[in-house]
Amino acid sequence: MITDTFRSLFTADILAELFPTDLSDQFFEALYGDADEGAYDISLAFVGGDEKTLEFELRLAQRANKCLVCSLTYGLPEVFTRHPLINIKGLVAKIDTLLGDAGTCSDWRIGRTRELSRELHVVPLSIALA
Repeated sequence: MITDTFRSLFTADILAELFPTDLSDQFFEALYGDADEGAYDISLAFVGGDEKTLEFELRLAQRANKCLVCSLTYGLPEVFTRHPLINIKGLVAKIDTLLGDAGTCSDWRIGRTRELSRELHVVPLSIALA
């Protein structure tokens, strides 16, 4: 039941508000000086949750004519943890606000990059609830 509540809260529109599509271009502009140098687009996906934890993924989808596998995505958890544009701490604060009475975000953790396919890698984001 809790997962259904969270699933109805974290719709595609809400996830896009939390992590706007243009954030990828801003990230690569800051990183490389040119948004076109980015090999992937970053989006936020809700995976599931219960009374103790919310599970999200930062999804890295390969851009046309780019190589996601060649772009060293395995170092991204550390980069995402600190990067001011990605702003995981701010993202978690926004999620906390959205939860209202359904819970309070008490802590968060970024996991290791997982390669789901050559075109899609994910970086897990777990949020503990109090």
